[in-house]
Amino acid sequence: MFDFLPEFLRTPVAFGIVLGVLVFIHELGHYLAARWCGVHVETFSIGFGRALVSWTDRVGTVWKIAWIPLGGYVKLHGQERPEDVTDEDRALWQPGRTFHEKRVGARAIVIAAGPVANFLLAAVLFAALFATVGRTIALPEAHEVVAGSAASRAGLQPGDRVESIDGVPIRRFEELQHTVAANPGRALRLVVASGGVSHEVTVTPDSRQSGGRTVGVLGVRGGAVEYERLSPWAAVPAGVEQTWDVSVQTLAGVWGMIAHNQNTDELGGPLRIAQLSGQVAQLGAASLVSFIALLSVNLGLINLFPIPVLDGGHLLFYLAEVVRGRPLPQRAQEYGFRAGLALIVGLFVFATWNDLTHIGIFRWVAGLIG
Repeated sequence: MFDFLPEFLRTPVAFGIVLGVLVFIHELGHYLAARWCGVHVETFSIGFGRALVSWTDRVGTVWKIAWIPLGGYVKLHGQERPEDVTDEDRALWQPGRTFHEKRVGARAIVIAAGPVANFLLAAVLFAALFATVGRTIALPEAHEVVAGSAASRAGLQPGDRVESIDGVPIRRFEELQHTVAANPGRALRLVVASGGVSHEVTVTPDSRQSGGRTVGVLGVRGGAVEYERLSPWAAVPAGVEQTWDVSVQTLAGVWGMIAHNQNTDELGGPLRIAQLSGQVAQLGAASLVSFIALLSVNLGLINLFPIPVLDGGHLLFYLAEVVRGRPLPQRAQEYGFRAGLALIVGLFVFATWNDLTHIGIFRWVAGLIG
């Protein structure tokens, strides 16, 4: 994909497409929810700063594409509180169409619609891939056998494929892992296909502690995959399920970084996304679509984190408003937004540092100096 472009243009073009789609869908969620709740949208912007292209639609919304392509925003009419603006600004507000005068439930819907739109985009893209290219299935085949493992002691070899365990057919590598993990130290009868011939072997999985419980370990690594094309009716729930699975795995990774001090070297920012966009685009349209779906899930989750300045922070303030019966004091909100902004800036700097390290810019500079 993009083979017609010079190599130095391929990455920025792919990055622009990826980020543009994600930002547009996210802001479109806010826009549509605002229109549905009767809030006038003043501006819909892809990017920040000076507008490169802009136009005004029939309802008075200014649509623009700005020159800093690192996000976007929707400017809602009357988004500020009355006490935070001048008398001249309040005189221009349109009664019944301002954001601040809507009930807390309507405001929450408008804010939550952005992340929801990202999850819907991911589900649609995954479903489209499953209905056209097919869903990836990891086969229960041993790509590698760990030396000294239970599989090695039982005589399993690379290329062997497990057909059943104790008479239960095995179609996927995940089923093999689940069955073995549930039977630590228990002898299992495996029917294994090797070189086109099936034979039976007995394997006793090793025991290992994981997450406070004992699980079985076979000692094989998978690698072989095949693609299963689904009907449109089956692809839709499969796309939703895939979106859920990616969300759970992403949250588990974030929790591991926070609670268990796991390695944060893979935490990346815009530079890493740009680099991966160019690399994935070379693999074809299906890979790029899958990459956009994964990023869309991540964008939806990140925006739901309860950090002021993010959508999740606004929702947290609205929850407090429901509990208290009135909004939080202006000073408390201001301090919250300052702390949230500091946290976001810190994460951005840390992620950018990781990106530069991963790309190798520091090694290149050290080479120039040395």
